[in-house]
Amino acid sequence: MYWKGHCGVSLLVFAPAGFALVRLGRPDLAFVAGATMLWLTMLPDVDHKVPGLPHRGPTHSLFFAALVGGVFAGVARALSSVDAGLGDAGLAVLAGGSLTVFAFCLGFLTVLAHLLGDALTPMGVNFLWPLSGRRDTVSAWRADNTLANYALFGLGVFAAAGALYAAVAV
Repeated sequence: MYWKGHCGVSLLVFAPAGFALVRLGRPDLAFVAGATMLWLTMLPDVDHKVPGLPHRGPTHSLFFAALVGGVFAGVARALSSVDAGLGDAGLAVLAGGSLTVFAFCLGFLTVLAHLLGDALTPMGVNFLWPLSGRRDTVSAWRADNTLANYALFGLGVFAAAGALYAAVAV
């Protein structure tokens, strides 16, 4: 997938989480989550810039998603420990939830959305790297399919807008 297609898939993945956050009275966290997922939608493609790292290799796996989630959680934990005005109590996401848990989920979902987009293409992704060499694919269309990229983008915008509307209209 190209950038527009990945943005669309990110918005599709974000829509239910954004709905839940708005319904829980946290539109601020919904905005942060949506903006972060769009900003970092191409993060797994960092492998294009790292010599010796194969494309759709380690950065296109659930291991990498957990690693990014862990980095996000670590940053959130550090911010909480220095009490930068972002204490866990002030940013509770769910009953018993915390900024650290929210950050992990955000990092994980950001990468997962990219993987799901790439799984739509014939090349697929190895979700279980390094445990398996198998690539999973739906093989719906090639990554460079302009119509598919724009359609996913439009569908993602529609889903996110619909989720926001449903969350505030109820």
